[in-house]
Amino acid sequence: MASLALLRRKLIITRTTLSYSHVRARAFSAGNNKHRIEKILVANRGEIACRITRTARRLGIQTVAVYSDGDRDSLHVATADEAIRIGPPPARLSYLNGASIVDAAIRSGAQAIHPGYGFLSESADFAMLCEESGLTFIGPPASAIRDMGDKSASKRIMGAAGVPLVPGYHGYDQDIEKMKLEADRIGYPVLIKPTHGGGGKGMRIVHTPDEFVESFLAAQREAAASFGVNTILLEKYITRPRHIEVQIFGDKHGNVLHLYERDCSVQRRHQKIIEEAPAPNISADFRAQLGVAAVSAAKAVNYYNAGTVEFIVDTVSDEFYFMEMNTRLQVEHPVTEMIVGQDLVEWQILVANGEALPLSQSQVPLSGHAFEARIYAENVQKGFLPATGVLHHYHVPVSSAVRVETGVKEGDKVSMHYDPMIAKLVVWGENRAAALVKLKDSLSKFQVAGLPTNVNFLQKLANHRAFANGNVETHFIDNYKEDLFVDANNSVSVKEAYEAARLNASLVAACLIEKEHFILARNPPGGSSLLPIWYSSPPFRIHHQAKRRMELEWDNEYGSGSSKIMKLTITYQPDGRYLIETEQNGSPVLEVKSTYVKDNYFRVEAAGVINDVNVAVYSKVSAFLCIDDSGVCVD
Repeated sequence: MASLALLRRKLIITRTTLSYSHVRARAFSAGNNKHRIEKILVANRGEIACRITRTARRLGIQTVAVYSDGDRDSLHVATADEAIRIGPPPARLSYLNGASIVDAAIRSGAQAIHPGYGFLSESADFAMLCEESGLTFIGPPASAIRDMGDKSASKRIMGAAGVPLVPGYHGYDQDIEKMKLEADRIGYPVLIKPTHGGGGKGMRIVHTPDEFVESFLAAQREAAASFGVNTILLEKYITRPRHIEVQIFGDKHGNVLHLYERDCSVQRRHQKIIEEAPAPNISADFRAQLGVAAVSAAKAVNYYNAGTVEFIVDTVSDEFYFMEMNTRLQVEHPVTEMIVGQDLVEWQILVANGEALPLSQSQVPLSGHAFEARIYAENVQKGFLPATGVLHHYHVPVSSAVRVETGVKEGDKVSMHYDPMIAKLVVWGENRAAALVKLKDSLSKFQVAGLPTNVNFLQKLANHRAFANGNVETHFIDNYKEDLFVDANNSVSVKEAYEAARLNASLVAACLIEKEHFILARNPPGGSSLLPIWYSSPPFRIHHQAKRRMELEWDNEYGSGSSKIMKLTITYQPDGRYLIETEQNGSPVLEVKSTYVKDNYFRVEAAGVINDVNVAVYSKVSAFLCIDDSGVCVD
């Protein structure tokens, strides 16, 4: 491993020696700074680890990856200069093991640790451990992490700083009778929230006083189990909210600025799936007010490095209120990078080096519009249940205006141990309409096979009329669920799902048979020169057309989520076409023409439409079909 790491370092140094960015990074750090960062340990995995490594490499900084036993062959390990094992697959024994990570940094000779997002990124104790061990923590001060990690404390601080707050209770007295009185004062409906943690865990919406006690106790239990702290805060529940957040940045010289806002309202299970910047349908004055409030929030806790101030916007009153501050780089930071033309990871490193922010507030540009769609391994029809499996086929679109942040490659396994996000698809356009066109086009070209994903669901979101108009709020998916989901009890929806599956199954069958004929015609059994007649296309038969039967299992993720067997009868035609019928009563016969191109690629014609497709068998019983430029990629 050491020799391989050394070889990688030599290659990277050679590749970046003449790089302008490499020279610029060294120039930035020249001068009085005696502790310039030359080597960073990335205390994370997946796409964010790859993202950090990419910027560090551009700046001529060496990187050290850490990995669990489940990530030994992962992409973030392969892209780093060195890699150190930190434990078995469970996160608590590896990526949440702060002592092991710090020990790895010291052993590798790294001067700094970048936590990425998630895991230990918002642990004040870990930030302190880094500093006490002589390592630079590429993030905010531990005091800010601690203050903002306690939602009640953060709201008290923000209130003192004049940042708008949702009416609520953020006090220390957690007696249930006291909490009931506070809920009555606030007015129902009220939102019960744990003071620590995130991801929607422990949150409860209470509509009447009769529901309060049971909901409060349940929220306490879930908070204790998830975060180790059971303290609760209360807020007035905003019935039609938007989630708008502001990217802020500070340095160690007291400078703080904002990099405009992002709208993250489209969520499922309280987690974002499509983000955009800037936020649609807000005025320049409203944008300016958001920026001022966010900077005030950061200054109130002497903040430096990257952070995000989240606001909840009441779409009825057009008022905004402080929700929380994330003391780390956000998952969705690329959309901000796209509209301001800056590398935020580079800014993080510069600030950690003691540099001043490279721009003043008046110098921060705002250009165009950007979207980010999160591609997850999950079963949409089963309540977005996380999925596991192997990426047997993985093809992503990339261009100057389209970037894909990913931590996996074809053949990798999505594990039960970690977040099931496969990639972030990020697009930019001169305006929102142009960016949306690119988002829809890129989603149609995003191909994943081997496990269920939310790609088709994201396409439905992007194509929805309300989304196109920018009419987004956090209940968007619930408000339009009839448009976005297939209703298993709706006969029309079920029939449409079945017909789509029948067409895809027919294409798979035709392509597999065509590939089989291609191989057998060139390599007949026994090598006899007389045998190819039996493997001609179409196959030779006396007095009748050749037929064969094939059974394919249909994983009905767009209907009930159950698997069904689809039985096909394929009749060979003299002109090389196939007539394909199913045993389903009333299903018409499909005529399919399949032409083998190369490898796993075919050109198919069915129902008057010609498509280029990719079909391959990845096990004795499994195959995938991906239709180019159509958004169809199924197993």
